[in-house]
Amino acid sequence: MRRLGRCLAPLVLLATPAVAEDFDPASLDLAALIECRADVPAYNGFALWLAGEPGAVGKLGWKEVAAGNPFLVQYELPTKIRAFGRETTSIVFSATGPMAVLDGVAAPDLARELDVPATISTPDKFLGEKVIVESTEDAGGVNLATRITLNVSTVESHPGKTLAGCSYALDVK
Repeated sequence: MRRLGRCLAPLVLLATPAVAEDFDPASLDLAALIECRADVPAYNGFALWLAGEPGAVGKLGWKEVAAGNPFLVQYELPTKIRAFGRETTSIVFSATGPMAVLDGVAAPDLARELDVPATISTPDKFLGEKVIVESTEDAGGVNLATRITLNVSTVESHPGKTLAGCSYALDVK
């Protein structure tokens, strides 16, 4: 859980304790978070609850497994979820959001299917990003910049797998 806390640390600066306290684990729609069908407050509430609630992972029935990557925290789920039309029982969290760990689909193929443009596309590495929401608003003299992106990638720590999910970022300027 410490590693998850480090992954999600940037959120702590942006949220109040009430955000995490208001989260109800029964309301979790993990596929919506992964597929960018949630907003930043919904993701932050869940992420802060997951990182800060004692026993949260156990309450969800998740099992943390070695990700082999210092920038990812990986969980095996007790039941399959369906994300991007595919089933998986494995997810990872990066610093900004959850991703499904998918078998049986090449990253460039999934990116084309989801209309995610490639940033890097080589035989050894794929990285694609599609901006879903990008906005700035003034909140009492503070600018809040929201950016939600759909990401498809490969990473060395997960050979033969495609990672696909959402990045939720809220910057205070």
